[in-house]
Amino acid sequence: MRERVGVLLENDGLYSRLTAYGNLDFYGEINRLSRAERQERIQQLLERLDLWDRRDERTGAFSKGMRQKLALARALLHQPALLFLDEPTSGLDALSAVSLRNDLIELARREGVTVFLTTHNLAEAEKVCDRVAVIHKGRLVAVGAPTEIGAQARQPRLVVTGRGFTSQVIAALEQLPMVETAALADDGLTVHLREQGDSSELVSLLVNQGAQVEEVRKVSASLEEAFVTLMKEQEE
Repeated sequence: MRERVGVLLENDGLYSRLTAYGNLDFYGEINRLSRAERQERIQQLLERLDLWDRRDERTGAFSKGMRQKLALARALLHQPALLFLDEPTSGLDALSAVSLRNDLIELARREGVTVFLTTHNLAEAEKVCDRVAVIHKGRLVAVGAPTEIGAQARQPRLVVTGRGFTSQVIAALEQLPMVETAALADDGLTVHLREQGDSSELVSLLVNQGAQVEEVRKVSASLEEAFVTLMKEQEE
């Protein structure tokens, strides 16, 4: 099992008095890699994570972002088939979090590894994950692609770009049975619907009210919106 699994938990598992190279060489030996295998694998991972030039520095002087990158290399060192990550970007500044996330996506693609990511950062999960599972009090309540989870939230909405969206137009829209709310937004008019349906009636009303419609887009709920909706449903 341990030969096939890599793990990065809250504690990065690095030894601060060892260099970046020394840490990986130590863990490589534990994982029974030969000296030649360790040398090749360590250089490969450190180069991909932009740490090769820092290989001879002690990790105690590394920033948290650099330590997380090195810890990711440690978890991948023995080429596991499955990688478990627990809140890998927690506590990182925005730039470090983006850098680590991009490295993770690239490494997962290159290594052909399945990544099991535990996170409360739903925006991160939406960008990184192919499939998402939502758990409430230990029970699985939803699983699927992020877009599929968004569809389960039953929060369909339309984004209408154009001009002439006056208060009278918005009031008329909200009289339609299919419309729950309508409000001005940065990119035009956002219309929350009660259910999925044909938007032609809505567009006709806008045109008849004198609004100039340039584009109408159906937008699924974000993963965060879907999560909130699913949690509320579980509490009802």
